Amino acid sequence: MSLGTTRPADTYSPLYFLASLGAGGVAVTFFMFLVFWVPHPNQPVPVFEDIASAFSGGPFVMQAAIAVAILGIAVFAYLNLKSLIWNLKAFRVFKATEAYATLRQSNAEASLLALPLALAMSVNVLFIIGLVFVPQLWSVVEFLFPLAMIAFAGIGALALKMIGAFLGRVLSIGGAFDLSAHNSFAQLLPAFSIAMVGVGFAAPAAMSTQPGTVATALILSTFFAVVAVVYTLFAAITALVSMLQHGTAREAAPTLTIIVPLITVLGILFMRQSHGLHVVFDVHTQPGEMMLFLTRLLAIQVAFLLLGAVVMLRQGYFTDYVLGSQTSPGSYALVCPAVALSVMVHFFANKGLVDAGAIEKFSVAYWGVTAIALVAQVVAIALLLRLNRQHFAKRNVPNTMVPAE
Repeated sequence: MSLGTTRPADTYSPLYFLASLGAGGVAVTFFMFLVFWVPHPNQPVPVFEDIASAFSGGPFVMQAAIAVAILGIAVFAYLNLKSLIWNLKAFRVFKATEAYATLRQSNAEASLLALPLALAMSVNVLFIIGLVFVPQLWSVVEFLFPLAMIAFAGIGALALKMIGAFLGRVLSIGGAFDLSAHNSFAQLLPAFSIAMVGVGFAAPAAMSTQPGTVATALILSTFFAVVAVVYTLFAAITALVSMLQHGTAREAAPTLTIIVPLITVLGILFMRQSHGLHVVFDVHTQPGEMMLFLTRLLAIQVAFLLLGAVVMLRQGYFTDYVLGSQTSPGSYALVCPAVALSVMVHFFANKGLVDAGAIEKFSVAYWGVTAIALVAQVVAIALLLRLNRQHFAKRNVPNTMVPAE
């Protein structure tokens, strides 16, 4: 085994787009502080003016929370965009290599969908930056929504083109897909990618007051949501059969928890649609129904978190790939479930329990539930920083990087 001073990330994989995705997700967890703790009576999300007012007139605890949120958003939005730019440059070089040609002929072709997934997340991050740091943004937001939908349409078209190339190859040529190597949830990455596009389309449905914009957003977000659900079901069922026959691929074991971020993204999508239907089309969801809806989603997430933890602990994944010397770009898939759990618990506490009257906001019970979201957020940050140090710091490392398919 030879030693080198190059970074593990120098052996490129499209899964490194998950580093950008994870940083963007952490930025979203800090935005949750502002969404649920800063009053914003005039629009569905807090904007610069709401944040400034709450900071200048609020108690010290509020000021501290806002300061932490703004700092967190700024730092991790920067890391999100920095990583995205690095990945785009590295991917352009990677496309000219034999490794790329080989990847395009294997099951791992699905990993290319990490690119549109990261792009969609970065568009969301840019919107958050605008809301938090740009004064008077809301006065022109109705002009921005069509531009955002055009951006998501482009990303969605790219994702569908990639999926079409992959499925067209494996479904038209016998033996092109290796079922024995389908022993993980890695093939759910395309579903995650198009679900992220869908939740982007759902944002104007929740925030716009123009019926045409809301209707368009509802239709397009529904299309991508339905495709994501159908793709998830087929990919997960076939993968489970392979895992029962061959066991879970050790280097791809983190993909067992990809259901967690997928559920959070689809859950937010459906909540955004519900809000748009309520405001514009007079279709109402009762608070108790929303609480039960979020409880069901959270139950699914906990089940898959436990499943993934059991398998990874039995296989010693954390010991080798997170705490040890071995590296795999697929390890970045561990950041997404922690981010997704944090975001979902925030929604469960506020849009579920508080709105239904089960608990009072800022009560002891409220902070007890919110503490789960904060712990998950800390775990996500720790994982992201640890993995960044493992993969991007130049040091003497054994050349043992294993690509996750």
